[in-house]
Amino acid sequence: MAQKAESKGSGSSVQRAADYLEHLVFDEYEPGDSLPGEGDIAETLQVSRLTVREAMREIAARGLVDIHNGRRPVVSSLNGRGVGNFFRSAVRRDSRAALDLLEIRHALEVQIASLAAQNASRAQIAQMAETVEAMADSVGDAESFSREDLKFHGLLADATGNRMMALLMQELSDALSASRRLSVSGHARRGLTLGPVLEQHRAILTAIQAGDQRAARAAMRKHLRATRADLEAFGV
Repeated sequence: MAQKAESKGSGSSVQRAADYLEHLVFDEYEPGDSLPGEGDIAETLQVSRLTVREAMREIAARGLVDIHNGRRPVVSSLNGRGVGNFFRSAVRRDSRAALDLLEIRHALEVQIASLAAQNASRAQIAQMAETVEAMADSVGDAESFSREDLKFHGLLADATGNRMMALLMQELSDALSASRRLSVSGHARRGLTLGPVLEQHRAILTAIQAGDQRAARAAMRKHLRATRADLEAFGV
């Protein structure tokens, strides 16, 4: 009878088990810790091992635990895998999603530039400056230039002091890389070199070096407007 009751309410049983596992992840264990075995959890909750297994897969899909065959699930470090996977798939499946991503970047990166101008350390500013110089050195090599470009934006996010912003930009990196390839192609179709893009990044850096939040926001907006023009030139 107990098995029948669980079968009828299997969805609620799985959700109850997932809620319990989430409680363990956030309230009882630390990243890197192994969770109790399936049998122990099943006994605690009075559900089947199958229910626990399904619940474990659910929270693993959300990036809360790492599952390896033959080993107990391990509590994951803070990550945004679900977000990153969604945006990466969206841009790769439909290039028009790059404009949607750009609007999200506008909402996020203008604030990132402002916070970086306020909070960046000398060491972080020095890293940004090195990256901009690496962009200058590779202005004739679109692939290398784009790699340094993405690195610069990641450094900006790190310099905000906001861990969630840095994590989000990290998880968006694959989608941004795909979008960047489209904008570089559009930039070339406009008959432009990468020089103007370099100068846009130099303007952002200059504002951050000066601790000028207003100028940093304005420079980032200008850069993103130019990126939109490149994407539209590509045909997005």
